[in-house]
Amino acid sequence: MATGKIAEVSYQAMTEPVIRKAVSADLPYLIQIETLCFDNDRLSKRRFQHWLKASNGLFLVAEHSNKLVGYGLVLLHKGTRLARLYSLAISPNARGLGIGRKLVEALEVQAENCERLFMRLEVAKNNDSAIQLYQQLGYRTFGEYPDYYEDHADALRMQKRIRNVAAQQVFHPLPWYQQTTDFTCGPASLMMAMASLDETIVPQQRLELDIWREATTIFMTSGHGGCHPVGLALAAQQRGFESTVYVNSEKPLFIEGVRSEHKKAVMSAVDQTFREKAAAQGVNTVIADLTQDQIQTWLQQDFAVIVLISTYRLDGHKGPHWVTITAMDDVCFYVHDPDLDEEHQDAMDCQHIPIAKGDFAKMSSFGSERLRTAVAIRKVA
Repeated sequence: MATGKIAEVSYQAMTEPVIRKAVSADLPYLIQIETLCFDNDRLSKRRFQHWLKASNGLFLVAEHSNKLVGYGLVLLHKGTRLARLYSLAISPNARGLGIGRKLVEALEVQAENCERLFMRLEVAKNNDSAIQLYQQLGYRTFGEYPDYYEDHADALRMQKRIRNVAAQQVFHPLPWYQQTTDFTCGPASLMMAMASLDETIVPQQRLELDIWREATTIFMTSGHGGCHPVGLALAAQQRGFESTVYVNSEKPLFIEGVRSEHKKAVMSAVDQTFREKAAAQGVNTVIADLTQDQIQTWLQQDFAVIVLISTYRLDGHKGPHWVTITAMDDVCFYVHDPDLDEEHQDAMDCQHIPIAKGDFAKMSSFGSERLRTAVAIRKVA
């Protein structure tokens, strides 16, 4: 992919460009610009065709004298307040005239109109001209990807708040880990939380599967069982962490969508066993509705927090899914999502995802019984 790359600057006098929405007739010119601008990580004709039609993107072009001289593409992540500058390219004979700046500024305005709070991008670490442009526009580096591009160049990760919202974030640094199965979001999220508190914890598949075996509900509506909050808390406690569980129901969890009476009976037995073990092992289990104030208190007290959400607002499916809280401010929660859609996402798309508090309140209520649950852990001194 061509994200964040701008070739060397050249200069040519020209009048103000026209910034407009990209249309299908632009396709041959977009491909030509891509070929001129990038030796590696090019967007293909197929990807251009996709983004020209996609509803989850902002695609603008710069035109001068009826000639296409540049484009900018932004992705809008469903269910979040995050936009991502996916690709920016300016024709070699039109560089140095502020066209890249105008495209980015226009994309920021459109992203803000779509209620996005932040714009993110990646840029080659050795691309000084692009980095200078983004810095001038207010982007700040917050991370780095080694060996990111096809030519093995490293990438800087940059971000800008595009809506002027006064905020003070409560960051809790966490490594990001991609779950290796469809059913281990809970262990993946817990590993990220544990690794943020104990540098000897190395997230890896073996530990991921061990935790899943310890915490699984055994069955779900179909396929492998997901993880019970109390089971995850027990797994953390067994590894030297103080664990607290908030859950707003004393009933067996996750059985509302299960039709088989046999499966329901097994899941109820597992639920009861987890709760009895928690009581015996000193896991603090609170039967109460999870509040956003409680999450903020945990973060301020150096707990790491994982929360169960419904994925409906992210991908249209109503599945239970665990994520790890990385920060919150007066507008958003920020989460690490261990589930990477490799066809449509990069790892960056799943890290520190900003979710408006109102949206998060809806996401963190699962199923018809409005289950709310979270696990907070802290390293035992």
